[in-house]
Amino acid sequence: MEEKSVNKTNSNGYTFMFAVIMVIVVASVLAFAATSLQPTQRENVRKEKMQNILATVGIETDRDGAQELYDKYIVEELALDQNGEADESINAFEVDLAKELKKPVEEQVFPLYVAEVEGEKYYVVPLRGNGLWNAIFGYISLKDDVNTVKGATFDHLGETPGLGAEITKEWFKESFEEEKIFDENGNLVGVSVVKGNIDASDKNDNKVDAISGATITGDGVSNMISERLKRYLPYFKKQGEIKVAIN
Repeated sequence: MEEKSVNKTNSNGYTFMFAVIMVIVVASVLAFAATSLQPTQRENVRKEKMQNILATVGIETDRDGAQELYDKYIVEELALDQNGEADESINAFEVDLAKELKKPVEEQVFPLYVAEVEGEKYYVVPLRGNGLWNAIFGYISLKDDVNTVKGATFDHLGETPGLGAEITKEWFKESFEEEKIFDENGNLVGVSVVKGNIDASDKNDNKVDAISGATITGDGVSNMISERLKRYLPYFKKQGEIKVAIN
């Protein structure tokens, strides 16, 4: 009897059944853990988004303080259509830019965040485009002349470490500060990432220095800035306090 029991536990059927049970148990534990963590993950994503928006207007914070400072400095959230009209039925903060970009332009929603910091007004525009391997994205804020960049932040899903991934570095983001998005004729040209001898002190040339070895990522940054910003021209043209000519 003892020998039969040993043979039974060593059989293929027993091994298979044990493996099936273990797979079910492990899958159940992982599914439970994933479901339990979803609210925390969503909240972390929300707060990180607030941090990035605030960073473009010079407000640095950790996740714990993000909500309080966001509520303090972001005075308006707008969901704009292609004509620059706000749709109050849409929560601008919840707009998924990745999904919007898959729609025709006339159907897209364009989120805009208005900040007031120490008496100064800023407009924060979400960005999204294509890098070398995957999506790149971020935010760029404009001063109340809607021409001068206050700050910018960038991130990516799969750019090469040491090359395209350098768009997340402080030195690259800081190079955009005070750059102009309109040329001398009032045409919106954005800020281009360009190879060559760029004069970092010239803030009227609409250019910043490129990252060595990351031409395609740099072009992606240039393209997404100009493409996204031009979608907001209809709104900016309607604002009476604009101080620059916009064509």
